[in-house]
Amino acid sequence: MVKSKEREELINANLRLVHHLCKRFVGRGIEYDDLFGAGCVGLVKAADAFDQSLGFKFSTYAVPVVLGEIRRLFRDGGSVKVSRGVKELSLKIIRQKEILERKLSREPTVFEIAKALGVSPEEVALAQNAAQPAVSLTMLSEDGERQMDLPTVSEESETENRILIDNAVSKLSPEEQKVIKLRYFGQLTQEETAKKLSMTQVSVSRAEKKILLKLRTLIGAI
Repeated sequence: MVKSKEREELINANLRLVHHLCKRFVGRGIEYDDLFGAGCVGLVKAADAFDQSLGFKFSTYAVPVVLGEIRRLFRDGGSVKVSRGVKELSLKIIRQKEILERKLSREPTVFEIAKALGVSPEEVALAQNAAQPAVSLTMLSEDGERQMDLPTVSEESETENRILIDNAVSKLSPEEQKVIKLRYFGQLTQEETAKKLSMTQVSVSRAEKKILLKLRTLIGAI
């Protein structure tokens, strides 16, 4: 488990990753704010359960958890139930946020608001999301300026792709993993791979085609 300060730093440093993951679900019938709210809940859960001693990067652990929370919205029909308690908390958050802004001379973090109100960061994130009007963040950035599509692949996109591939490869059989790791991670030719695995080049070619089809199916299901 990470310490409180490290936990906050992990979450703040990975909010852009949540935005990136949410963009995958834009146009599927659920408002972006709802997607982002669910993604933030997943990010907080990932930070709470993250174990640094395992040697994994936080983003590797967080992506499946964030995606799981976002997909929960779709499993629930996209409905976001807002209780009276959540509405009341959202009003308290607005007032407390104004107080902290004057005191700190900056916008307070979710953690600072939660601490001041004696509630969890998850409750603050959910209440803030429930109080926000529907707005398309695919057209507006966080600072209110129009957002443009970048011509280059972002760091988050590369990270996500790498994580998705690693997760899919982990679901292959040991024999299938050997073929893929030698061919694509070790960058060996089919002939070199065949010698390493005591197979024929034709067998490697056939196996590779089947494995790539399986990987596409696995990645598509993630």
